Amino acid sequence: MILKEVSARKIKTCTGKYTIEATVNKKYKASVPLGTSTGKNEIRPFPRQGIDFCIEYINKSKSLAGLHFDKFDDLKQLEEEHKMIIGNSMLAIEFAILKAMSNNEIFRLLNSHADMMPIPLGNAIGGGAHFKGNAADFQEFLLVPESKSFSENAFANEYIHRQIGREYPKAKKTIEGAYALGFNNIRALDILKKINEKTSRELGFNIGIGIDVAPSSFYKNGSYNYKSYSYNENKKRLNKTEQIKFINKISKDYELKYVEDPLQENDFSGFKEIKAKLVCGDDLVCTNIKRLKAAIGKINAVIIKPNQIGSLVKTGELVEFAKENNIIPVMSHRSSETNDATISHLAVGWEMPYIKLGIYGKERTSKINELLKIEKII
Repeated sequence: MILKEVSARKIKTCTGKYTIEATVNKKYKASVPLGTSTGKNEIRPFPRQGIDFCIEYINKSKSLAGLHFDKFDDLKQLEEEHKMIIGNSMLAIEFAILKAMSNNEIFRLLNSHADMMPIPLGNAIGGGAHFKGNAADFQEFLLVPESKSFSENAFANEYIHRQIGREYPKAKKTIEGAYALGFNNIRALDILKKINEKTSRELGFNIGIGIDVAPSSFYKNGSYNYKSYSYNENKKRLNKTEQIKFINKISKDYELKYVEDPLQENDFSGFKEIKAKLVCGDDLVCTNIKRLKAAIGKINAVIIKPNQIGSLVKTGELVEFAKENNIIPVMSHRSSETNDATISHLAVGWEMPYIKLGIYGKERTSKINELLKIEKII
């Protein structure tokens, strides 16, 4: 594929923030989301000169046209020669190039033998930095459906989300479309456990629970400062040891299948003490291979967000490194999303066992619908 023409423009994400959309050869469009609860080790989504600088650079550049792309590794040339367009700008172009190379079947370009669908981790109840108001401290309470069919898993997530809405009709939603019920962490877990058990019996397969603690919104001065009941109703400020005990207790009591960022983003040693089926690092790693190397032996799953590192080449290298070290890669959306569904293809093409998605809102369902299409193809 020859890059004949590339252009860029500003578009708004689901939260009203500006990001970039790139168009390659007048036909293939791609955009990249933004984060809200961002790790300190993420790169900037745009250089200090700003998004307008990137758009002008892309639209006026004469050196982009004429580049040849036949395989994924050809993206290295683009990244090496155009270091002025970092972060979201680079990724938007790379996403669009992959679409052009594959005629919108990126997963086949990445892996012609791809035949495994990821399990969708559905964000059902939320709080933390994703909701300004009365809600749980934990950022996400996730559904972990365990059918072998992606379509059945996606249906289970949507079905439970609707049930929560019917039981709590006045509940508001977080920026990711999860219900902010105004309850503490334990009450939220109790609600999800009850609904999950009932739905599991109805659908004939198990639906587990996961959490994304994301403590950056309540970790201050060396303590985890809860605004609501933890396990000791009179103790809302927990030190590291107490936080580990708290997370391990709820992991056991609620048989949690997935625990993401249970501790602050630099506590590598603490992560090793968390006892759960999957202990996943997000802000701990920030899709950075150097930080993932430091996390070996401390986690057994890692969140993959390409715009945390701003390079699709580096993202691919991290996924490969994770697999080589028995760390499960988990593709993830961002809170401030667009309708682009490239991450659905990356999850399938790179054979990731899990993809973290929302359940409600067109920016979330676009990824789910793309995966449903892929499932029919493979």
